[in-house]
Amino acid sequence: MPPAIQSPYERGHVGLMRLGDIHIGDGAPLTLISGLNVLEGEAEAIECAQTVAALAAKHDLPIVFKASFDKANRSQAQAYRGPGIDEGLRILSAVKRITGLPLLTDIHDAGQAKIAAAVVDCLQVPALLCRQTEILAACAATGKAINLKKGPFISPPDMRYAVDKLAHFGCDDVLVTERGTTFGYNDLVTDMRGLVQMREFVPVCFDATHAVQYPGALDGASGGDRRFVAPLSRAAVAAGIDALFIETHPAPNRAPVDGPSQIDYTALDQLLADVTAIGRALGH
Repeated sequence: MPPAIQSPYERGHVGLMRLGDIHIGDGAPLTLISGLNVLEGEAEAIECAQTVAALAAKHDLPIVFKASFDKANRSQAQAYRGPGIDEGLRILSAVKRITGLPLLTDIHDAGQAKIAAAVVDCLQVPALLCRQTEILAACAATGKAINLKKGPFISPPDMRYAVDKLAHFGCDDVLVTERGTTFGYNDLVTDMRGLVQMREFVPVCFDATHAVQYPGALDGASGGDRRFVAPLSRAAVAAGIDALFIETHPAPNRAPVDGPSQIDYTALDQLLADVTAIGRALGH
């Protein structure tokens, strides 16, 4: 039998994830992952990428631009999903060519991993798919960094098994993102203890915009309350995280997906000022 493959935790590699030239965890500066919930068009994506890059530079944060080409987990069949993988990756290629930013996007089946990896620097596994073995194996096979969203149905310590599964398939550059745990119907709650628990075996990101969702609560769509994005972000940075994930839009109330959970550029600017001040005060 082949020798058992040790997890990053067992090999002592805990705390560092490489995403292109950016190091996340292991004492590296807080990384900002920010951008659009879903792509709407090339001009909009480039404008958003340039804006978040400027804000990250203003607050001296490494930046990864995030945007989805498809939102496969919609409540209704007629809901907006995005431009699809071909047009979406064309737009993301344009963003990279013009801005030079590292890119992150999510995939929804194993067949998309290799295709998306030709363009982006980090593949994201959606929360509801975080234990799907074939998707994890396909992502690991690309050699790209992986952002693994924690399922709202999984306890923080149990995410170790998904991380170990990725290690089994040869991927050590893993970030686990907390985005809330199901709290009854149509609500999520973030247990800040989970950030500490997961950080014992993997670098940790906090998704402040999905954490304030009210899943399925808005007449067949997800509602949310952006008032809580800032306080939850401040609490997560104070607890200790390695990356902060924030979706932003120039006019969130007009965003085609998850508008109630997103914040505009002005709010993002103020929030980054707050969290960097907290990080400096705590020596993070």
